[in-house]
Amino acid sequence: MKYKILLFLFISPILLNAQAFRSYSNEFLTIGVDAAALGMSKSVVATSKGVNSIYWNPAGLIGIKDYQGSLMHASYFAGIANYNHAAFAMPIDAESALGISIIRFGVDDILNTTELIDSQGNIDFNRISLFSSVDYAFNVAYAKNLIFKDLKFGVNAKIVRRIIGDFASSWGFGFDVGIQFDRNDWKFGLMARDITTTFNSWAINEDEFNKIKDAIPGQNQELPETTEITKPKLQIGVARNWRIGRFFNLLTEVDLNMRFAKTNDIFSSDAVSIDPAAGFQLDFDEIVYLRAGVGNFQHITQFDNTKSLSLQPNFGVGFNYNGIQVDYALTNIGSVGNALYSNIFSITFDYSFFRP
Repeated sequence: MKYKILLFLFISPILLNAQAFRSYSNEFLTIGVDAAALGMSKSVVATSKGVNSIYWNPAGLIGIKDYQGSLMHASYFAGIANYNHAAFAMPIDAESALGISIIRFGVDDILNTTELIDSQGNIDFNRISLFSSVDYAFNVAYAKNLIFKDLKFGVNAKIVRRIIGDFASSWGFGFDVGIQFDRNDWKFGLMARDITTTFNSWAINEDEFNKIKDAIPGQNQELPETTEITKPKLQIGVARNWRIGRFFNLLTEVDLNMRFAKTNDIFSSDAVSIDPAAGFQLDFDEIVYLRAGVGNFQHITQFDNTKSLSLQPNFGVGFNYNGIQVDYALTNIGSVGNALYSNIFSITFDYSFFRP
């Protein structure tokens, strides 16, 4: 059975090669989950452990000892868009673990003005309706220790559902694969997202499309493509734990986030673009946490065609007591890159603390 799975993972990109590749597709899946990780600018590929590893690196699920759950809420673009995440994980045995999660990213109550003007050319505000644009991702992850106890492997299967009101909807599927390796105080991680390429198939409501087909002469004359294929992405991380005195621990990690396309990242070529990120976490006896990080290094072109370098610093705090961990992150600090503030909250439950 395992050989059939490996064969499927190998031939899928070949079978989909003739389809339309997208450098940017299913971008809501790149936002990230867990305020603790976001406070470190997503530099957690090597150190992620527990229930939120379903997203960051499924190999980290090996770190859980009992049932774990996680919830997260975030608002983006001054509250216009809402991002929610829920996850559950459990150990299968001493060598393997299983997790499931769901992500919802949505913009609700969008004005539909396609019928604002009636057949007589009159504006009728009663013809305005509301719709939502919502993206869902359902994930099932499995992790297992490999030959050496310090080497962990994980795979994440995801189903993607995207809905744009009554206009269009799609189904998609894909796989992520992750590895973590620990040696003394050093940690290494690798995460390959959309390893088989993630496939999305769209169904477009032609009746709704025809309402806007001739709204602007010469535009929207043909139905959009109904197939999207997301290119793979690779993340590599190196981390180290530092013991500071009796009660303090410092965790540092540096990640390289790679896309196989030319982007505005600080290191960019036709073959691959690399966006580095770094984060640290200082904790007091694993009770109180202080986090910070920097990432999203981008070359920005101004209106006068001059170029500048932008970056995104992040900040976070956390508190852990008796199996309940509450985390907060502030991202897009200031107006770096013309972005807005985002306040992110998450809570994680570890059932092992509640057992007698």
